[in-house]
Amino acid sequence: MDIIRLLLDGALVITSLFLVLLILMHKGRGGGLSDMFGGGISATGGSSTVAERNLNRITVGMAVAWFATVVALGIIK
Repeated sequence: MDIIRLLLDGALVITSLFLVLLILMHKGRGGGLSDMFGGGISATGGSSTVAERNLNRITVGMAVAWFATVVALGIIK
């Protein structure tokens, strides 16, 4: 059980870091913290590119993996 817990702890750290990086890569939508630091200057007409949609899908997948890791850790402990 200790090896499984150690693996899940490592997976939680890795998924957390990737989730933070993926969220930071998203384009600011305006009116939030990104505008305060100049993120709202280059606002487009709201068109969503393929790269943005793929980034959204990867972020959701990573969030699901993070959630599953947290649930598994809760069950094991």
